[in-house]
Amino acid sequence: MTTAHFYCQYCTASLLGKKYVLKDDSPYCVTCYDRVFSNYCEECKKPIESDSKDLCYKDRHWHEGCFKCTKCNHSLVEKPFAAKDERLLCTECYSNECSSKCFHCKRTIMPGSRKMEFKGNYWHETCFVCENCRQPIGTKPLISKESGNYCVPCFEKEFAHYCNFCKKVITSGGITFCDQLWHKECFLCSGCRKDLCEEQFMSRDDYPFC
Repeated sequence: MTTAHFYCQYCTASLLGKKYVLKDDSPYCVTCYDRVFSNYCEECKKPIESDSKDLCYKDRHWHEGCFKCTKCNHSLVEKPFAAKDERLLCTECYSNECSSKCFHCKRTIMPGSRKMEFKGNYWHETCFVCENCRQPIGTKPLISKESGNYCVPCFEKEFAHYCNFCKKVITSGGITFCDQLWHKECFLCSGCRKDLCEEQFMSRDDYPFC
């Protein structure tokens, strides 16, 4: 560019010996550049002038000094952050505000850590344990009672009743006959094996018959 043509592209003022900014290979005086091209800061609503650093996130702009967590006001420059409802939050504030809370210890389940979900509640993996043996349940089968969650071996040991016919655990329901428990599907006529759950029957030697 020759000195004869060295003028501001917008106001045509001479730029010789003056500070200027190039945009698309065209020179602008600082005043015109700031007036025409500056983005406006999301926080303070003032223009981000050419002598300031412009920080951009999803087509939104901030002064470097305005780029802060909206909750704790700490700077987010060169730090990890997250956005919620168009608000910028540092990872700690985001976790406290948005992350699930452990049903057992009531502490935040940090992003990236493994969590367990059961009946609409969340646990840290290390907090989701059998009420009896205190071992983590993880994804193993469990049985829930009002007193807590139990792994199957502990539940059977502590609470389960056994079917008088098949000798296996009755986990729910069941039929009582002669002070003994049966699975509904095991309560059959001792002679013809007919289902007696909703039938009249008689007893002989403590065995049911249709």
